[in-house]
Amino acid sequence: MPHLTSVTTGTTSTGLGPGLGIPGYAHPLVAPLEWGELTRPGTPVHWVVLNVSGGPGARPDPHCLEAAGRLHTVGVRVLGHLDAAYGARTHGELISEAHRYVDWYRVDGFFLNRCPTERAMLPEVGRTITTLRSLLHHGHMVLGHGTHPYPGYVEYADQLVTFSGSWSDYRWSQVAEWTADHPPERFCHFVHGVPRGHLDEALRIARWQGAATIWFTDRTDRGGRADPWEGMPGYWDEIVSRVGTGVSE
Repeated sequence: MPHLTSVTTGTTSTGLGPGLGIPGYAHPLVAPLEWGELTRPGTPVHWVVLNVSGGPGARPDPHCLEAAGRLHTVGVRVLGHLDAAYGARTHGELISEAHRYVDWYRVDGFFLNRCPTERAMLPEVGRTITTLRSLLHHGHMVLGHGTHPYPGYVEYADQLVTFSGSWSDYRWSQVAEWTADHPPERFCHFVHGVPRGHLDEALRIARWQGAATIWFTDRTDRGGRADPWEGMPGYWDEIVSRVGTGVSE
């Protein structure tokens, strides 16, 4: 999968077709199969978030270095995980971690998790994204809001995560009207607890709501006690096949 030029404004297309965005598997030592599957030829992966230890960690991790290297070899973007803590973390903290990701893991961009959504926080988030872009040529920036933010955020990032949550919420969710002014490849949906029998329905919702990057799993958060994104869904082969043929067609 070739690396594509980033965009930052308006209705410009990123050139991304339907595909998978991986929010962050468990450490490669714990989830070797998961990381290995991402390098299988034909797997429609847009990007993978590398979260070493709540961020880049204190020193380079050899197992994460190896996993990132394999992904780069097959042309899959690796994004560094930065936790914005809904605006509680300082600009300096985030940029310091970003430098470590670039220096150690040669990341292709960043995933700003728990990104603020309010209009008042937009200038500070914009400042952070502008600085992150200065670290990388054509770096890919994803804002992990998990819900629809103030519309101005779309001007700063390549993609926004406008839904992150359970299938029971997703199947009754509504898309914000302003998203229709932008192409589907600007938006991502992460949904856990999707039963195998409802996978087609979930893919249709993503298509109707205009989200080209998705991550659906049958794993659950066990009432907030577990990370549903750390492993593969039980229907991995099925979702790879269906997304690869185009969920937006």
